[in-house]
Amino acid sequence: MRTLAVHEGIPGHHFQIAIAMELDGMPLIRRFGPFVAYVEGWALYAERVAWEQGLLPTPADNIGRLTAELFRAVRLVVDTGIHHQRWTREEAIDYMLANTGMAESDVISEIERYIVRPGQATAYKVGMMKILELRQRSMDALGDKFDLRDFHDAVLKNGAVPLDILERIVDEYIASHSS
Repeated sequence: MRTLAVHEGIPGHHFQIAIAMELDGMPLIRRFGPFVAYVEGWALYAERVAWEQGLLPTPADNIGRLTAELFRAVRLVVDTGIHHQRWTREEAIDYMLANTGMAESDVISEIERYIVRPGQATAYKVGMMKILELRQRSMDALGDKFDLRDFHDAVLKNGAVPLDILERIVDEYIASHSS
C-alpha cells in the first residue's frame, strides 16, 4: 500500500501534477501532457526514490515495492507478447496468472487494458529507466555539485514532455550546473 501511495501521491503523480498545474506560461499540453512514458515513468521513479531515501523502511514495505516491480516486469512481457509476438488473450492471461499473485479477475482486467492500449504498460518502465539514466548522467557529470532536489526541479518544472525533450532539459541542467 505504501508503494501505491508513493506512486499516486507524494512524490508521485499528485506531486508531479500539482507542480505542472502551477507552471506559469506553460502550454496546456505541458501541464496536462499525455506523455505516458514521462508521467508514469516519474511515478515509478518516485517509488524507487522513496525506497532509496528510506521512506519505505520496513521489510514489508520493500516486499511491497518488489511485488510492484515484479508486476511491472510481467506487464512488459505481456505487452510485447500481445503486440509483437501476437499472443492470444488467453496466452497473456495464463502468463500473468503464472507469474504474479494476482486474482484472475484482476489479471483479465489488466490484459484487456493492454490489448486496447499497445505500449502503454511498456511506457511506464521505459520512462522510469530514462529518468534513472538521466539522474546517473547528472551525478557522473556534476560529481559533488549534484543535488537531487535540483535534478528533480529540472525533471518536473518543465511540465510533461516526451523523453527526448526531457533528455535535452537534463543536459541543459547539467551544463548550467557544471560551471
